Amino acid sequence: MRTMLMAGLLAVSLPAMSEKLTIERILDDPAVLGTTPRGLKIAPDGSRVTFLRGKADDQNALDLWEYHLADNATRLLVDSRVLQPTEEALSDAEKATRERQRIAGLKGIVNYRWAPDGRRLLFPLAGQLYLYDLDAPPAEAVRSLTPKDAEIIDAQVAPSGRYVSFVSRQNLWVVDLKTNLKQRLTDDGKDTVHNGEAEFIAQEEMDRFTGYWWSPKGDWIAFERYDEARVPVVQRFEIQPDRTDVTEQRYPAAGQPNVKVQLGLIRPGGGRPRWIDLGADGDIYLNRVNWTPDGKHVAFQRQTRDQHRLDLVLVDVDTLKSQLLLSETNATWINLHDDLRFLSRQSAFVWASERSGHKHLYLYGMDGKEKFPLSSGDWDVDRVLAVDEAAGLVYVAANRDHPLDKQVYALKLDGSNAANPQRITRDDGWHEATFAGDGAVKLFIDSWADPQTPTQVSVRGPDGERLAWITENRVDATHPYAPYRAEHIVPEFGSIKAADGQALWYRLYKPAGFDPAKRYPVISHFYGGPTAQLAKRDFGDLLDQYFAQQGYVVLTLDNRGMSRRGRQFSDPIHRQLGKVEVEDQRAALQWLATQPWVDGKHMGVFGWSYGGYLSLMMLAKSSDIVAAAASVAPVTDWTLYDTHYTERYLGLPKDNAEGYRTSGVLPWLDGMTSPLLLIHGMADDNVLFTNSTQLMAELQNRGKAFDLMTYPGGKHGMSTPAMKKHVYNTIKRWFDRQLKTPAP
Repeated sequence: MRTMLMAGLLAVSLPAMSEKLTIERILDDPAVLGTTPRGLKIAPDGSRVTFLRGKADDQNALDLWEYHLADNATRLLVDSRVLQPTEEALSDAEKATRERQRIAGLKGIVNYRWAPDGRRLLFPLAGQLYLYDLDAPPAEAVRSLTPKDAEIIDAQVAPSGRYVSFVSRQNLWVVDLKTNLKQRLTDDGKDTVHNGEAEFIAQEEMDRFTGYWWSPKGDWIAFERYDEARVPVVQRFEIQPDRTDVTEQRYPAAGQPNVKVQLGLIRPGGGRPRWIDLGADGDIYLNRVNWTPDGKHVAFQRQTRDQHRLDLVLVDVDTLKSQLLLSETNATWINLHDDLRFLSRQSAFVWASERSGHKHLYLYGMDGKEKFPLSSGDWDVDRVLAVDEAAGLVYVAANRDHPLDKQVYALKLDGSNAANPQRITRDDGWHEATFAGDGAVKLFIDSWADPQTPTQVSVRGPDGERLAWITENRVDATHPYAPYRAEHIVPEFGSIKAADGQALWYRLYKPAGFDPAKRYPVISHFYGGPTAQLAKRDFGDLLDQYFAQQGYVVLTLDNRGMSRRGRQFSDPIHRQLGKVEVEDQRAALQWLATQPWVDGKHMGVFGWSYGGYLSLMMLAKSSDIVAAAASVAPVTDWTLYDTHYTERYLGLPKDNAEGYRTSGVLPWLDGMTSPLLLIHGMADDNVLFTNSTQLMAELQNRGKAFDLMTYPGGKHGMSTPAMKKHVYNTIKRWFDRQLKTPAP
């Protein structure tokens, strides 16, 4: 096996030095696991791979790079500091979008797009918009496209290559690259009305960060118009180090009104919009918008407020006549996906559904009738990566061979290998694959890691054979991780049984210098919430690695309710949160306590966001076995959280009042008898700081002691390295006091 070979090579190639990780080194520069590229893309002509890479002295300051396949050379295309020596203040809209995308801690060039001709790249930097021309002399390669006083978000290049589009000050704009004429396509965007933008809920919960979509020929733009007038205004106090900002945010909490959405069509040359009928029910979610390959139809996905039904509607662009292609229904909730693919060689489309209990693909005719399944079995498709109609293949990411792995597979478009797809990636572990898009697949980018190998990035052929390295990232004597390799702890993987008999998979780090005759304290580090998986056969979490090197048994268990395991595994959380999650995490601690090398009286739990919520629920319901809990940015009352996420699992508050009550933390506080460390950012606009202030007040009213750390200016992710260092060091010192037996 390649994994064993890599371990052997590393063992013989490293010098005889041994250091343990520190929190400072994990977060300092240069990046301890190497300069792993992000934002990987294949040029439309397949000639090169582009990516973003952090600087050696600041891993969060990103530049634009390329790897050219013909000459096997890696080059810096745009140095963000040379182009913009200092980062100017970003608009509030851009800062909010970055927070939703979880990239608020990054700077420099944080995203970019290819022009269809494969010769130009579009990117924003420090509030400005630039076009990079590969064919121009270096001194003339970068061209500014920014209108005066613009606040640009979501810049795109039209499929025709003629226009660049963007949203500025709540309106949709285009720039004609031939004439350099800048034109505002919409003019009513102001106050509560937004054009071409994705609303808060779409960004935060639906994984949709755009509000407009070019047609394949570039002759139409479909765009969202939303009005948030009916969304309640929440006053937030963002406490900064030197001031307090009073922020009024339209935040749709569970049970409250959402934005009113419309879907329009407009020409890039201007004119009045044409509005598409979204149906009689005005209280819906506009989830996805897609075009057919010929540009004659636009499709939208419409979800009911209760999220029990998802409709796929096809609209004729000329007549605006609509056709309901299909409806997905579920008694619990419908999960969204990005796996719709309209085919060009046959009158059909690929669609994903969980109707079998697992997420699989199906081929439908354009009449809305199912033809046959493209995948089947006791496993789940993660997503469609590419459709190669000429080869008759659909490339997907999935967990067919192991629930803790992600691999690339090829499914046949005729459905003939639905149960036994061809595996393309070869090494066990975790693969994140990037394809150029639909069409003839000549290569793809593979980012792979396993428990002994940090992420390696390579170019692969459609059969999985390696063609070139983007970043081999071999841990040799010069690698930043080299001093720590000798102390690297390889985790163990296994499963225990849930109360209903389902397998609960875990990742377990045993302490450095493990001695089975000793008894060690435990930190159970979890997330526990839907749409996530933490127990994976990748290189793991360096914070968990650090805690293990500090003498802890570190456990991560994925409880019921989490993703990639089918609906039987996810659905037990329906209408009450914090119940089966606690049961499963408690079962894991009870199992650990029976191990002879575990100190069952010193077991702590730690989580962030949903994990912070679950830490509180564990402490409140299981203080008999949980000796201490650290909770970061927790939800404490689900009526304070947003509509789409909360109602997906709990329904509307008026229809499930008891479910909301028992899913909250406060009703269970009498059981919280072990020590608590509560941490929250004081400018968190995702899980509002109010969640923690309510908890503080209730604990104080009950005379319960707890430890507290708050962060002025801190958002949900505590995005600055200094904040993260302080958070993790605070947790480490606190756990040492609570869980490690004092020395004699």
